[in-house]
Amino acid sequence: MNNSKLVFIGGGNMATSLVGGLCAAGVPASNITVVDPQAEQRARLAAEFPINTAAEASSELLAAADVVTLAVKPQILQSVCRGLAAQLADCETKPLVLSVAAGIRAGSIKRWLGGDVAIVRAMPNTPALIQAGATALVADAACKAEQKSLAEEIMRTAGLCVWVKDEADIDAVTAISGSGPAYFFLFIEALEAAGEKLGLEARTSRLLALQTAFGAARMALESDEDPAELRRKVTSPGGTTEQAILSFENNQLRALVEAATQAAATRSLELANQLGNDALPNGDTGEAS
Repeated sequence: MNNSKLVFIGGGNMATSLVGGLCAAGVPASNITVVDPQAEQRARLAAEFPINTAAEASSELLAAADVVTLAVKPQILQSVCRGLAAQLADCETKPLVLSVAAGIRAGSIKRWLGGDVAIVRAMPNTPALIQAGATALVADAACKAEQKSLAEEIMRTAGLCVWVKDEADIDAVTAISGSGPAYFFLFIEALEAAGEKLGLEARTSRLLALQTAFGAARMALESDEDPAELRRKVTSPGGTTEQAILSFENNQLRALVEAATQAAATRSLELANQLGNDALPNGDTGEAS
């Protein structure tokens, strides 16, 4: 990866996180270019990392790239891709296209780019911004093994990576890890509030809730035992933990989690259908009349 030429389309938070991770991993900053139309974004990135920046992607830049990472908002991805199609058409050897845009299927991206490109779609989550993310990857049939490896190396700079076989699995990934951080934030929020109702000072309750969440996650990650067994080990018969767990179970916590993730997966599918059609935000199809 250290010798690869990497181009990012979009210079927002996710691109910044990945650039930071790549630089920390030893990738020469001179091999990284971020394309963003906003001068302030380019100036911010150039000040933070000694990388290259550009206001737009030229054919020469894309032709020299090994990977082009699409790191723009899903709502503008179609117009961005259509803008890149002409430059990519001039490339004798096409770069791998790595998309971190949520909700847009690889087939739609390929169509907007004019076809004839290998695409890896990544679904990271917000902890990727602090290099603690969980990312699922799926490759289209045009991807070579070395391209898949390169995409994984890039995304590993933001945290854990797993591959899924079918792009349809991305909707489930979105429901579990993509939206998942918010579920844990909600539980921490509720635990903190419960502590205050039990008489703890707000700051004390918050610190205890946060550190408990961190410690439990770390124990689960570092243990050879599954979470169910870890739970059983701290749930003594007749003890305080058992009473809390019984309350959760009696109030159908598992059913609530299942219903919530199903709702998220269904919405992910709806958004993929909506954002992946050929209608641009202004209602134009983007096709010649």
